[in-house]
Amino acid sequence: MSNAKNKDRVIIFDTTLRDAEQTPGATLALREKVEIAYQLARLNVDVIEAGFPISSDQDFNAVRRLHTRSKALLFAVCLAQFSKILTAQLKAGTEAITLFGKSWTLHVTDVLRATLEENLQIIEDSCAWLKENGREVIYDAEHFFDGYKADPEYALETLLAAQAGGAEVLVLCDTNGGTMPYQIQEIISAIQPRLDVPLGIHTHNDAGMAVANSIVALEMGATHVQGTINGYGERCGNANLCSVIPNIEFKLGKTAIGAENLKRLMELSRFVSEIANVYHDHRQPYVGESAFAHKAGVHVDAMLKQPATYEHCDAEAVGNQRRFLLSEQSGGGAVAAKLHHLIPGLDKRHPTVQKLLQKIKQLEHEGYVFEAAEASFEILARQILGSIRRPFKLINYRTINRKSVAGSEVEAIVKIEIDGQIYHTVGEGDGPVNALDSALRLALESVYPTLKDVRLEDYKVRVLSSADGTAAKVRVLVESSDRQRVWNTVGVSENIIEASWMALVDSLTYKLLLDDIIVVG
Repeated sequence: MSNAKNKDRVIIFDTTLRDAEQTPGATLALREKVEIAYQLARLNVDVIEAGFPISSDQDFNAVRRLHTRSKALLFAVCLAQFSKILTAQLKAGTEAITLFGKSWTLHVTDVLRATLEENLQIIEDSCAWLKENGREVIYDAEHFFDGYKADPEYALETLLAAQAGGAEVLVLCDTNGGTMPYQIQEIISAIQPRLDVPLGIHTHNDAGMAVANSIVALEMGATHVQGTINGYGERCGNANLCSVIPNIEFKLGKTAIGAENLKRLMELSRFVSEIANVYHDHRQPYVGESAFAHKAGVHVDAMLKQPATYEHCDAEAVGNQRRFLLSEQSGGGAVAAKLHHLIPGLDKRHPTVQKLLQKIKQLEHEGYVFEAAEASFEILARQILGSIRRPFKLINYRTINRKSVAGSEVEAIVKIEIDGQIYHTVGEGDGPVNALDSALRLALESVYPTLKDVRLEDYKVRVLSSADGTAAKVRVLVESSDRQRVWNTVGVSENIIEASWMALVDSLTYKLLLDDIIVVG
């Protein structure tokens, strides 16, 4: 498992279950680690680092539970706790073990507090002992590149010690993340003739070079690469496997997880973001929502004629999709492309396209942004096309704030008409927007029970400038989901409550649109 059988096969070693927890704000419970491991296994990742068993009971239990899928786990070489740490790794039950050792003389003398010879002996003996106990050994040479810069011969001796102890892969680590690609190339070229086992690479992103350094190492002959989903990790993070994997497949012409599994990459990327409770970076290469998004009218026009003009690979190959964003820069081609699923083959010069384009430009002049609210755009387009009916008619609404010694109370009263029947409901909430949402749902869910599945995922407010010609003062963006799909809506007004109401109404309307409840044939 730790060694590629041919030069065109790269072993993918995922360390999300350990390194992602070192991301500020990220936490993973045992159940969540199991869910991520299952998805990684589906993606055909070769090696899953399940955790550091001796660090906590949770990590030990995670490794024990995942050992049927996990082929590696992490521990550090420590002179004082040598036997205790190694024994803990064996008890965790994995088939393979990753051993970290010191490559940099600074760490040996100032951190490990050992002599240089003692460190070499620890590395060799640790690898040999694990091999004797039937484990596959992956040796991670911590701080290798910094160590090589300080003392090339000693850094190489640590690799030779691991090799002598039986390590099957020697992983070169840029632990501080400050090495440049040309240095990776020079150092690997220098050490390769002295080694007899395959090389791997483990990089950090402190200088923004983690993915580039990984790719350079693979070009130099490494057959094993380590990283995390979305590049999560300590400080600036680890090499982002969501970039490394498709680069291996598309740019190096090698095999990592295979073409069919690549189609699940974006899905996994978003899944891990949600589980780790970290905002999904929409500008991420390959798997970001903006990776294949086009806004300028010239770009869109060219894309409609030939996708290769502004895309370096097929969006669907990594589970993503091409998006045409709408703004004052957009032309009729962008609008026609957005309307393709409603009216296939629609020409950009069609009167409906021109009418919608002018409406978009008018609304964006007032402060709307449809590139971040595609659900609101589709509702607007269907209204112009006459292919949607309103789910209700608003009669009035109001919010009431009460302040007392017991605290604050917020109440919303909504009066709407649905198919000739009046609904008058009252809702409470943590704030006026939450109260409005509650009151509106009380009225609508009795008629449209599918709305019970809608969740408000995110709520953003931006105060706009009051420049001449701009009527809008506040823009509200709402992100909603029904546990299967995610959509965004927008509202603009001088009143934040009214802007929020607009976005909330569009959100619930779009759910009914998705479920074909208010579509007009």
